[in-house]
Amino acid sequence: MEALSLRIQDLARTAWPSSPPSSAPEVAEMPGGASTRRFFRVQSGQHSAIAMFVPDATKPDEIAKTDESGRRWPFLEVRDLLAERGVRVPRLVAEACDAGLILVEDLGDETLARFLERRPEAKAEIYQKAVLDLARAQLALDPQDPKHALPHESIVRARAFDFDLLKWEVDHFLEWGLEARGIFLDPQDRLAFDRAATHLAKTIASWPQSFVHRDYQSRNLMVRGAPGAEELVWIDFQDALLGPRVYDLVALLNDSYQSFSREFVEQRLEEFGLALGLGERERAQVVWEFDFVTVQRKLKDAGRFVFIDRVRGNPDYLDFVEPTIEKAFASMARCKSDPVVDELQQTLGQILGK
Repeated sequence: MEALSLRIQDLARTAWPSSPPSSAPEVAEMPGGASTRRFFRVQSGQHSAIAMFVPDATKPDEIAKTDESGRRWPFLEVRDLLAERGVRVPRLVAEACDAGLILVEDLGDETLARFLERRPEAKAEIYQKAVLDLARAQLALDPQDPKHALPHESIVRARAFDFDLLKWEVDHFLEWGLEARGIFLDPQDRLAFDRAATHLAKTIASWPQSFVHRDYQSRNLMVRGAPGAEELVWIDFQDALLGPRVYDLVALLNDSYQSFSREFVEQRLEEFGLALGLGERERAQVVWEFDFVTVQRKLKDAGRFVFIDRVRGNPDYLDFVEPTIEKAFASMARCKSDPVVDELQQTLGQILGK
């Protein structure tokens, strides 16, 4: 820790050369999340920034399996892309990627999750903003639109929710959400689960692709500004890729850390569809896609929370396993017209007693 603090102080001095040389920048570690990254608040005089330490920045993406060696950090590459297209992201203060460090703008401590605790009456207004920000970003980063096309060399184009990744995520639930908790499927149920996992992955992978943040939820949006004039700042976007247009909506409106009424969710989905200029039939399709992707995403999330406990030794997410599975079941019930999803609901329902 001491050696890392010294490296952070050195980086801060290069960023703020006018700071008093007699006093070293103050470095205080901040609470971390589910990843291996570590965060520190760095202060020197009137200057303040957040240091992000990435010990495994050069390793291939654990899930998407992309080789990112020899290129700029995905966080920095995606940050620049988003900023260029009008998305509010943290300002870069300094970088020392060889040391696994960058300094970014200090956005304070108010995530969207904390904002909701402090101002629950502003929930609809702030979520309207989050949905519209997402729609604008998708339009500004539309891979099919020549005017706004993603650069061909972009890391975002190199990664996508293809069949293999989507199937891997559903199987992650089988491995960690079920088997790691001592819940094993008999051969017949295993066949039903495999059919559903293949069907979910194949169907979602066949849809047109948009820019996807990948974890667009209440802990990854910072709230800034005066009451009534708040802005949302995107963070944790280094895993951005191409995928279904509703994926980030699922992360936002079926957030494992929040709970919303169905009416609230459908109002936001309608606003999203209108912002994209979709007609009535396609807006209804967005609602269907939302529930279909919720089944895939929330099963993955439930498994991931167990994985984070068992593999990374972080039990902080275990309380969200069951509520997350419930969200998947609620969407399965709305997709009953799909016989494979209906079979999955019956299979898991019998096993989990739901």
